Amino acid sequence: MRIDWDVPITMDDGLVLRADVYRPPLEGKHPVILTYGPYGKWLHFEDLYTEQWRTMVDKHPDVPAGSTNTYQSWEVVDPEKWVPDGYVCIRVDSRGAGRSPGVLDVWSARETKDFYDCIEWAAMQPWSNGRIGLCGISYYAMNQWQVASREPPHLAAICVWEGAADYYRDLAHHGGILSAFGRSWFPRQVVAVQHGRGARGYRSRMNGDWVSGPPTLTEEELGAGRSDFYADCWKNPLATDAYWRSRMPDWSKVRVPLLSAANWGGQGLHPRGNFEGFVRAASEQKWLEVHGIEHWTHFYTDYGVGLQKKFFGHFLKGEDTGWQRRPTVALQVRHPHERFVERHENEWPLARTRWTRFYLDPMDGSLVPEPLARDSRASYTGFGDGLTFLTPPLEGETEITGPIAAKLFVASETTDADLFLVVRVFSPDMKEVTFQGALDPHTPIAQGWLRASHRKLDPKLTLPYRPYHTHDEPQPLTPGQVYELDVEVWPTCIVVPAGYRVGLTVRGRDYEYPGGPVAMANGRVFTGCGPFLHDDPRDRPSEIFGKQVTLHAGPRRQSHVLLPIVPPK
Repeated sequence: MRIDWDVPITMDDGLVLRADVYRPPLEGKHPVILTYGPYGKWLHFEDLYTEQWRTMVDKHPDVPAGSTNTYQSWEVVDPEKWVPDGYVCIRVDSRGAGRSPGVLDVWSARETKDFYDCIEWAAMQPWSNGRIGLCGISYYAMNQWQVASREPPHLAAICVWEGAADYYRDLAHHGGILSAFGRSWFPRQVVAVQHGRGARGYRSRMNGDWVSGPPTLTEEELGAGRSDFYADCWKNPLATDAYWRSRMPDWSKVRVPLLSAANWGGQGLHPRGNFEGFVRAASEQKWLEVHGIEHWTHFYTDYGVGLQKKFFGHFLKGEDTGWQRRPTVALQVRHPHERFVERHENEWPLARTRWTRFYLDPMDGSLVPEPLARDSRASYTGFGDGLTFLTPPLEGETEITGPIAAKLFVASETTDADLFLVVRVFSPDMKEVTFQGALDPHTPIAQGWLRASHRKLDPKLTLPYRPYHTHDEPQPLTPGQVYELDVEVWPTCIVVPAGYRVGLTVRGRDYEYPGGPVAMANGRVFTGCGPFLHDDPRDRPSEIFGKQVTLHAGPRRQSHVLLPIVPPK
């Protein structure tokens, strides 16, 4: 394998980005796998993500097998597993990150233009066959939606592995509620490798040089060279703010062949974008795959790499990999105890879905299939445990796979209320069934969020099973008045055994796993939502969101949850 370090790529404004090019040693033209992002192309996976790397290789020995793992980096392909197959692998440090100078402004329109130019640059190189593919996780997946909608002429295929698409709805403001994820993510994963850290940053085990160099700048200089993502989230509370609009892909222009790979447990960041992108992209050639376990692992396993190589072998090499005969949708269907069974489908949501309403009865906390014949209500305090509604024990095995929607009739003691909805499953002895999520080891079946003042729906994009909120203006509540609220709950999958119960919890704060918090090896403590919390007091003052909320139900106010019940084939 030949490695060209820090290859210069000049942008249209004259700034020079730096890329590493891993390519076959013999002369010839090869397809390209390219990534562009801020995590430092010279930083080894294990050096910042130590726990994640060691857990992955311990549980999945196929990941390190067949490679020296010298060039493993966070959330991008291992070139040692791709270059021998005739691919060129390119990693570009995004503007202001790692080895590339400039102002750091994550997911900005400027970054998207840079990404476009890097794709076209790669297509023109003497070792390139002109077919460029994009393949990466998270950040390296999310920006694929944006750049694909710019339609670079040489972009041949994209593999979006667990990648959000709508940064407002998927990441920063769930249902209009500020997510604090950026508060920890941005300094921990981005600022830590900002260009200019130099000798005060990481030294690369790949080549011995500074990951974020060559210059070593002062903290003041570094601060002046970046836009703080979490501060930007706070300053831009509406989806129609220019900040978010500039980061939205135009789905009508995402026409490139695509593989969207989602994770059932990625609540709070990724899966919504994978499903929305698959459904809404204009591409005539698109596939959906959904899996479980940790956020990053399957990208590196033989299962994931094999999937990627079949996809890119077809679209970048023109090989008969069998990809065109592959069903459109591949689901790793979840069962309790972390058991997954692969099943192929033809569409999403599944055409044979029986959309089934279960009605909330505040009188006795039940979740029932028949509408209520009497009026009923129950109240909870905003920062309390909320209300939980349970079905009777299920008579037979029941599969719930797809998006979920809830319609609730709610009154608040104040001018607003935040709703946190949790779809749950309980065993016959009332122990909750959770799964290894993207990060948290005890992730519930599904979650959804809505700020009541953001209840306004977009009539063109709203579907019976997927409410779509405009988030373009706050509409304060009149205290004590009852409002009809439609809540989007992110897609999920679970086969519930006979004798188990399905539950819906309505509360005013983040879900907490009943078994208690879990201390991770890196010192972080997870309580059921991982880092995807909504606890910024500036956004959720107790005098507004900590007061009493009343849920109403009855003949004129049939509060219910719409579940996607999937019958066997």
